[in-house]
Amino acid sequence: MERAGGNQPGCRARSARGLVRQTAHVAPARSHRRRRSAAPGALLSFVLSFALPLGAAEPAAPVLPGYVLEFPRDYGSHPQFGIEWWYVTGWLTTADQHPLGFQITFFRTREVLAEANPSAFAPHQLLIAHCAISDPARGQLWHDQRVRRAGLGLAQAQVGDTGVWIDDWRLERSGEIYQARIAAEDFALDLSLTITQPPMLNGVGGYSQKGPARESASYYYSQPHLTVSGRIARGTRHEVVTGEAWLDHEWSSRYLDVQADGWDWVGLNLRDGGALMAFRIRGSHGQAYWAGATLRDPAGQVHSFGPDEVAFMPGRNWRSPRSGTSYPVTWQLRVGTQQWQIEPLLDDQENDARLSSGALYWEGAVSAQEHSQLVGTGYLELTGYDHPLSLR
Repeated sequence: MERAGGNQPGCRARSARGLVRQTAHVAPARSHRRRRSAAPGALLSFVLSFALPLGAAEPAAPVLPGYVLEFPRDYGSHPQFGIEWWYVTGWLTTADQHPLGFQITFFRTREVLAEANPSAFAPHQLLIAHCAISDPARGQLWHDQRVRRAGLGLAQAQVGDTGVWIDDWRLERSGEIYQARIAAEDFALDLSLTITQPPMLNGVGGYSQKGPARESASYYYSQPHLTVSGRIARGTRHEVVTGEAWLDHEWSSRYLDVQADGWDWVGLNLRDGGALMAFRIRGSHGQAYWAGATLRDPAGQVHSFGPDEVAFMPGRNWRSPRSGTSYPVTWQLRVGTQQWQIEPLLDDQENDARLSSGALYWEGAVSAQEHSQLVGTGYLELTGYDHPLSLR
C-alpha cells in the first residue's frame, strides 16, 4: 500500500484512497474548478464494503466540549477517532543564509470497513505522510508522500506519546525534543526540534469548533517557537540548517460539515515571542462558513476569537501551471483589532498529494507584516480550491 514519488519524473498524479474525497453536493461553477472522473480510491472503498465480512463496527468517538487535554498522554495517537494528524512546519536558514520552508505531516485515519475483519492484514488504521521543502532557488517544492496500513512493524502511530512512522520516515518525541527523520525520493530532512513553550490549546481548552454543529470540531493544540537544528539534503547537496518551527496536533471524527468546501489556515511564530493560529472554513459559494483564532501574547496569555472576530481577505492570485488551480497567495488577516499582511516565500508551493491522501492543496512558507514591518514567519495552508473536500 506504500506509494511515493512526489518528484518522480513521469509519475502522473491521480486521486487515490486517502483522507479526502469529492463531496456529494454540487458546488456552483467556478473558473478554478475542473470536473474529474471517479477516483480509483472510491472504487476500492466500494469493493471493500462488499468483500469484508459484515459486523457491528464501533462508531468513531465524537469530539465534544469538556474533554481535558493531558500531557504526555495527548501527545500520542487517539485511534478511536476517525482522523488525526501531526503537522510540523517551519523556516530554515542554511549556512550561507538562504531561507527555506519545510513541512512534515503524518496522518492517521480509521478504516471503519476493516474493523470487522480479524486479519492482521486488514487496514484498521491507515497512515499517510507528506513532506516538502520550499526552495526559492528551485522555484517550487521538493515534495514526496507515502501511505501504508498500520501494523506489521512497518507503520504505526503510538498511543501515549508522539511516535509516528512509515518505514524510515519518523516523527518522535523524547523529553523536550522532537526528532524528525525523512528520507524522501530526492531530498532528506534530519531535524531536532526543541520545545521552548508549553502547548497552546486552541478553541476552548483544546476543543476547536469547525462549524455551527458542536460535533463538527476537533481537539487541537499547537506548539509554536520550536528551535530547529539539523541537516537537509536536496539532490546531492547536503547542508547544516537552523531555524524555527511550529507543530500542530489535531484529531476529530467530523471535521467538516457537508456545507463546507475547504479551509484556509495560518500558523505564525511572532517575533515578539507570541504566536497566532487562525483558520477559516469556506462554504459552497466560497464565503466564510466558520472561523476561529488563537493568539498567545508575549506574556503567555492566550486569547481566543470566534467567527465574527476573524477575517481572511484574499489578495493576489497565483495559477498553478500543472493543475490549473488558482490560489490566493497573499492575504490581509484580521483577528480582533489587529491586522497582518501575509506574503509567500515563493508563489509555487502547490502540493500534489493525490497519490496518497487524495488532496491537491497549496501549503507554504509565509511572512507576516504589521504596519509594513516584518513581525513573524510561519505557514499558510489552502485546501479545496480545485474541488470541494470532505474529510473521512
